[in-house]
Amino acid sequence: MKISTKGRYGLTIVVELGAKYGKGPVPLRKIAEEQDLSEAYLEQLIPPLRNSGIVKSVRGAYGGYMLAKEPTDITAGDVIRVLEGPIQLVEGLENSDIPQQELWKRIGDAVRGVLDTTTIEDLVKSNESDPLDSYMFYI
Repeated sequence: MKISTKGRYGLTIVVELGAKYGKGPVPLRKIAEEQDLSEAYLEQLIPPLRNSGIVKSVRGAYGGYMLAKEPTDITAGDVIRVLEGPIQLVEGLENSDIPQQELWKRIGDAVRGVLDTTTIEDLVKSNESDPLDSYMFYI
């Protein structure tokens, strides 16, 4: 399984919003500037995050985006699935009888387990505790 820039940057957006949770909406421009990312690209990632109920938008002069739920109620797996689709390590194993099938299943289950038990709050805290350590290394 390879997580593309969609998944990585989408997770960056959600973690940044999680770090600012409860402080009002955050303009996407601000996240793009702070993370040195393309604002235009981040704008393409917002609609699926909004449609899935992970983020919500606030219009107006002081508008922007904010998490639609608490950071403890959103997992890295939620974000990755919205932007990347199902989390599969190897495709086509459902009806396969290859000897390694059990190995790939166990590895996939482990990856899904990490993604589904790592909350946005966890990623925010890990980012705050060691600024030299990027939260992307936990995925």
